[in-house]
Amino acid sequence: MTRHCVVLAVLVLATILSRAQQPSLPSSFQAKTIHSPEGADIYVRWAGSGPVVILVHGYAENSDSWAPLAADLMRDHTVVVPDLRGIGRSSKPEGGYDKKTQAKDLRAVLNTLGFDNTSVVHHDIGNMVAYAYAAMYPDKVNRLVVMDAPIPGIEPWNTILLNPGVWHFNFHGPDAERLVAGRERIYFDRIWNDFTGDPSKPDEATRNFFTATYAQPGGMRAGFAQFTAFSQDAADNRVFERVKLTMPVLAVGGEKSFGPLQAVIMRHVAINVQEAIVPNSGHWLMEESPAYTVSLVRKFLDSPAPAMPTRAAVESDSGETRVTPSEFEFAQQGNPGTGSSGVSGIQTVVLKGDPNKTIRLGSIRSCCACPRSMIAWQPWFQAPGG
Repeated sequence: MTRHCVVLAVLVLATILSRAQQPSLPSSFQAKTIHSPEGADIYVRWAGSGPVVILVHGYAENSDSWAPLAADLMRDHTVVVPDLRGIGRSSKPEGGYDKKTQAKDLRAVLNTLGFDNTSVVHHDIGNMVAYAYAAMYPDKVNRLVVMDAPIPGIEPWNTILLNPGVWHFNFHGPDAERLVAGRERIYFDRIWNDFTGDPSKPDEATRNFFTATYAQPGGMRAGFAQFTAFSQDAADNRVFERVKLTMPVLAVGGEKSFGPLQAVIMRHVAINVQEAIVPNSGHWLMEESPAYTVSLVRKFLDSPAPAMPTRAAVESDSGETRVTPSEFEFAQQGNPGTGSSGVSGIQTVVLKGDPNKTIRLGSIRSCCACPRSMIAWQPWFQAPGG
């Protein structure tokens, strides 16, 4: 009898500890479901007072992943934390998973809550929504924080797509849903394990919690739809890229994941980018290194705004006239050593290797959304025998 009581007590304690460890926003957050004109009902929580900051989660997670950062920022900020459409407690419509539409969802949420200008903090697929939001509503974004993910259509996107480590980008559709049904934890474990810098993170309680949210009816269909929309996202982003973002941007990469590549990506689309790296962390920054990541974000949000170059200054100082590709007239003929620029005297010099050998994509270790080895100093391509 005594032994039975001890075993029961241990099980109860384990259950309590497991529940205590699962991510959860502070209970003081208010909650509401807001209808977006784009055809989704967005579940959102908010708390605090002061400058407004919106936190948007990524894939394999939901809004509760922001618990460490939300608890810190709510002391002197108004913190808004929605679930993306199709994830968590938001509705799961059939469509609208392109990031441009989801940016409109966020705008509807902020308008309904009575907030206008905000800082924007995103992670993973949330980065893609954040970029669309900042590009569509640049005058509404005070500061932008992006964490550890690529942006469809923005280089090195095409190279990233060649990496087998991002197999999940193309794993979707009815057959994928059938394969994963009842096995959601196996599927997500593969993603969590591949992209972490610490095999113990996310922990068991966190994994079980997030798995349960995606195992809801329609949850995996909606989750997969985030990836199905990538081709449309890439087309939209190539249009957005024509006008660079001017607000301060913090590009954060895990040392064992994106590292400095996050800033490289953002400098394609923004002119005022600060780089930050989270030491020893993989992709899951809030789970692997919450204290360090929270400190980085807070310091950036609270720091004085740096001087920002303006588009007028950039163009007037250079003395250049910008033209579109269709307006540029390529040389119809040229002298030997002349490329498409029509400038003579340009020669090709082989510095190393045999230019007649075919190149191949080397083996690449990947993070959740992109390979770590996309960073410039690592050899992505090798000639056979090279």
